[in-house]
Amino acid sequence: MERAKTIALLAGLGCFLLAAVLTIYLPVAHLAKIEYKSLDQIAPEPSFDFIDLSKRYPAQFQKYYGEPTKEAFHEALKLGRDQYIAEACWHCHSQFVRPVSNEDRRFGKVSWADEYRNEMFLPHLFGTRRVGPDLIRESGKHGNDWHVAHFYDPRLVTPQSVMPRYTWFFDGEEPNKVGIAMITYMQWLGSWTTPEVMAREAKAAAAAGGKKDG
Repeated sequence: MERAKTIALLAGLGCFLLAAVLTIYLPVAHLAKIEYKSLDQIAPEPSFDFIDLSKRYPAQFQKYYGEPTKEAFHEALKLGRDQYIAEACWHCHSQFVRPVSNEDRRFGKVSWADEYRNEMFLPHLFGTRRVGPDLIRESGKHGNDWHVAHFYDPRLVTPQSVMPRYTWFFDGEEPNKVGIAMITYMQWLGSWTTPEVMAREAKAAAAAGGKKDG
């Protein structure tokens, strides 16, 4: 009996260690070898939409971010990403266009690895279901005013929406620090890598490599 208990205990510990290796060590060891782009590389200057928010809501913007500098832009992006996670937006909105169910017809090209090779996608927010649309390439699909109205009351712009209101993103009817950050993050998603951008980067890298060889 004691021997059976010992074997069961060792087997349990072995399974635990195996699971730890497979789910923790191997992924971390693999990811550590992958080069990830920094925020400075993918967002070297404030976006048009961030600057536009500073003009539409000057008092609020000045209060929370000052001027639309690169540093303020990065602060808003990180806060928006963190708030997106905290509000569990990824439960209803995936950030991954899957190669099934004609998703590419609704949301564009199936997602590729390079879209996620930057510090803003750690952790990855693929999502497990899609109540609302996929957001991996939300940038440019709607204007800032649309996002303001959508966060304040989704039914104002999408009558059939089941999304809750996020009135705590606002001071009165104008977006506060979190509201500006969320809109900035939404408008940024997908702006850093498109097939055209990747083609230009690949061409530039090839040209640089050719010069070095020469």
